[in-house]
Amino acid sequence: MWLALIVGAIAGSSVFLGALTGLNVKFREKYIAMIMAFGAGILLGAAAFELLAESVERGGIIATTIGFLCGSIVFTSFNLYLYKKGGHKRKSSDRNPQDHSGLAIFFGTLLDAIPESIIIGVNILQQGKIGWLFFIAVFISNFPEGLSSTVGLKKNGYSHTKILSMWATVFVLTGLSALAGYLFLKNAMPETISVINAFAAGGITAMVVDTMVPEAFKKGGPLVGFITSLGLLISLVLIQLQ
Repeated sequence: MWLALIVGAIAGSSVFLGALTGLNVKFREKYIAMIMAFGAGILLGAAAFELLAESVERGGIIATTIGFLCGSIVFTSFNLYLYKKGGHKRKSSDRNPQDHSGLAIFFGTLLDAIPESIIIGVNILQQGKIGWLFFIAVFISNFPEGLSSTVGLKKNGYSHTKILSMWATVFVLTGLSALAGYLFLKNAMPETISVINAFAAGGITAMVVDTMVPEAFKKGGPLVGFITSLGLLISLVLIQLQ
């Protein structure tokens, strides 16, 4: 139980670490884009090689298909709403338009982070140990999000205290979400776990394509295609080593 809380919090802490870096270190946007592209590749690999593969094995293709499509639809629906409020800028270092909300960026980040953390708890529940591929994918992908969005929030006049409070809240909630995934799904049927894994995979896939890859390409150029592919390959290697 405590392992789920600690691992979930550590995975979410990279958002906070990224924010600290964004407040104190000047990073070239191109480097941030490369980290984001690499994280996108690893996340896609984790969704395909770990979440979907386990989902099919545990619950079959029908449960997996339902969960995957629902996850993608739910994420896209929430993202459409947040898009109007500026939440799509949560991985961007650009200044937001005046009527866009930093709160939308915060909720957009939670939309990404909470399902990932629940799956970390579920993985520990299923395997009795840390699912390293998914943990690494979440940790790496969270760092550039905290870094980029903090730079953008600074440009919009947010104080250091307010920015760090936002990301500290994300850090705490990711740990609690992993703990919730462990506790509340302890007696769940295999088909239920299958749907949850596929749901997270659908949401992660939609998020990567909708927010991470476009932002990485915008700031990093065509090279991000190779970097993303490299991240996907690394995830395949990691799943073989588990």
